[in-house]
Amino acid sequence: MRFSAPTADQQAVLTHVVGIEELAQTERFAAADAGTVQAILEGAAQFAEGEFWPLNKSGDEQGVTLKDGEVTTPDGFKQAYQAFVEGGWMSLAAPASAGGMQMPLALASALMENLNAANIAFALCPMLSLGAVEALEAYGNEELNERYLGKIVSGEWPATMNLTEPHAGSDVGALTTKATPNDDGSWMIDGQKIFITWGEHDLADNIIHLVLARTPDAPAGTRGISLFLVPKILPDGSRNDLACVGLEEKAGIHASPTCVMRYGEKGQCKGWMVGDLHGGMRAMFVMMNNARINVGLQGVGLAEVATQRAVAYALDRKQGARGAIAEYPDVRRMLLRMRALTMASRALCYYAFACLDRRAAGDEEAGYRGEVLTPMAKAWGTDVGVEVTDLGVQVHGGMGYIEETGAIQHWRDSRIAPIYEGTNGIQAADLVGRKLGLDGGQAFDGLIADIRANAQDERLHALCDMVEQTAIALRSAEADHKMAGSYPFLTMCSVLVGGWLLERLARADDATDATKAASAFFNASIVPEAAGLTAAANAGAELLYSVEVEALA
Repeated sequence: MRFSAPTADQQAVLTHVVGIEELAQTERFAAADAGTVQAILEGAAQFAEGEFWPLNKSGDEQGVTLKDGEVTTPDGFKQAYQAFVEGGWMSLAAPASAGGMQMPLALASALMENLNAANIAFALCPMLSLGAVEALEAYGNEELNERYLGKIVSGEWPATMNLTEPHAGSDVGALTTKATPNDDGSWMIDGQKIFITWGEHDLADNIIHLVLARTPDAPAGTRGISLFLVPKILPDGSRNDLACVGLEEKAGIHASPTCVMRYGEKGQCKGWMVGDLHGGMRAMFVMMNNARINVGLQGVGLAEVATQRAVAYALDRKQGARGAIAEYPDVRRMLLRMRALTMASRALCYYAFACLDRRAAGDEEAGYRGEVLTPMAKAWGTDVGVEVTDLGVQVHGGMGYIEETGAIQHWRDSRIAPIYEGTNGIQAADLVGRKLGLDGGQAFDGLIADIRANAQDERLHALCDMVEQTAIALRSAEADHKMAGSYPFLTMCSVLVGGWLLERLARADDATDATKAASAFFNASIVPEAAGLTAAANAGAELLYSVEVEALA
């Protein structure tokens, strides 16, 4: 199979959902003129198809190896990464002050979607660097940024995110990694981190780790956490006291090294504080929020490539009197569902980044909307990725369960995305616990009002009523009842936004027949499913605690 980047669909979203031409009228994104945008879309497609896609299957089969603390990536990865750096792709959305092209994040979404579709394990490396750039731009001091930011922006030195520890996963405040001050303004870092994506590898000479740690006499919990920049290679050219001491064996993303990192085994691991003392979570959340939408795009990318593979197989596989299995109603149902979910989740993720772009250009209200959309983009985008890749296996029948066809790899690769960067349950809790009340509730309520004013399909309006009524109930509910309904509520909201945006695409003058069919199917089949979640979203927590957990074994 040959992967083909969905450039036309991406252009439609940028035009009719993102409003890329309007963004280009702002001072911040003045360089994003129509010709540049088109050139970037075409170049991103060619790069993903030509450099990352050919290494997807071989990278999955070969995997990564650890020997004497050194991680070796699959054949061809180092050369492909160098091509990525030389092409300037890492700098696409980075600030001009750091050597970046300063394009909208929404435009960079097309590049990241393509890379995720072509080779998600590989794409994880630059994805983390994107968030690091934002964190350093916001909180790094002048000296630190002068030394490191430009190197990360160019891609020459990739970056990582270090939060999780053996006993501190979602409860970040329980971490025990320590930071002790040195006389020269640096800090000694001592601790272990797990699940560190691309924590060690041979793609670059240096790796920049952003590490959360606790300083002496720091307050308990997240209030006592600070963020530190810890380079693999120190400014004097010597090796820092850090090492990869283990690699996880995973169900998917085999070509992405998931590392156990040990900092300061010899007591000589140097780092520099990013931002204020005890301000680590504030700085890290800048990085995490960028990463969360990009993880949603992982779901989109995998859904896209799984759909392309399933359609190709359905047209080629002959069975029974109708010939190709694509002519049977149930297969048509699966293929159209795959396309509709892929297009709607793409629109949602791009739209979330577009709102953050507008904040960067001076529109604070749009920024609040972007924050509301972030948990939806991450959670629903990755749920879509799992569902669509699973449907892709089903379309292939028995051959889908055979590694040879490639369909099962997309599902294996997709399954981690609802877990990392904050599980989807945490995203749902964030939506009802924080985002419903953001900006006095106006951020969420304004989004619902816009959908009500612009959506045309009556099923979207019915779902809009249910979402609004459920939001009122959840806002006043006790904490457990609120959290018990959070996940179905998040799905309801995401489907509502996705359906609204997909309908906008279908109403455009240049809408394709496939887009119109996808929107019609979405409103006829997927929107009513989301409406059916209303009871679960309002059920409360009493039933969940009506039996002891041991009785469920």
